[in-house]
Amino acid sequence: MPITIWSGSLPSAQPDPAGPRVRASGCQQMVGFRIDLSHADGHARCHLDIGAQHLNSQDVLHGGIIAMVMDVACGNAASAYFDRQEHPPVVTVSLNTNYLAAVDRGRVTGIGRVTGGGRKLAYVNGELLHEDGTLIATATGVFKRHRLVR
Repeated sequence: MPITIWSGSLPSAQPDPAGPRVRASGCQQMVGFRIDLSHADGHARCHLDIGAQHLNSQDVLHGGIIAMVMDVACGNAASAYFDRQEHPPVVTVSLNTNYLAAVDRGRVTGIGRVTGGGRKLAYVNGELLHEDGTLIATATGVFKRHRLVR
């Protein structure tokens, strides 16, 4: 079942009201990215429309924002790998990000693709692409399925 999570001023919608509920995080609401798990390929996508608030002092997309978008895309791919219906919580064990190009406007999309894993760990590759097709960054990550400890 596809899951789409919108935040900020974007419309808030789930494709199927009877489907699994994945709540938007405070981080998502603050930054304004959109998570998309609706593609049949099973990859997770994280879209961000770049605004002035996302730029560093050199007026290009901040590396921390790039890493966050990659972490969200890869983490959601890992969660869907473990259970596409329940979308269980995962934590980032490691995330290595490679910055390849600078961008200052438009939409970027992080794409997370699971490359392997087991019962508790998922291995994920990611790419951040500008809307014009330019590869902005790549990432590799390890994500662990967990239960929340209270």
